[in-house]
Amino acid sequence: MDQQEYWELLWSLLPSPAYLIAAFAFGLLGMAAFYYGRKKLNKRVKWLAVGLMFYPYLIGSDLRLLYGVGIAFCLAIAASIYYPAKPR
Repeated sequence: MDQQEYWELLWSLLPSPAYLIAAFAFGLLGMAAFYYGRKKLNKRVKWLAVGLMFYPYLIGSDLRLLYGVGIAFCLAIAASIYYPAKPR
């Protein structure tokens, strides 16, 4: 394997710009939701936000899965904010 093929192989292993932008955006949304959940003492929002921040590390390079899970987390956080759990 010559040096050109080596660099092409390394370049092909990097994530796409769309993946990086989405992971960064979902991380920022997760941080904002975490601070909101911590301020309002809402454990469900806080833990969903932790999941939103760290799930891109568990997903491979599948862009559809990244967006699908991220949108699902965002919808779950929004539902938890607008329809909080009733205190017992």
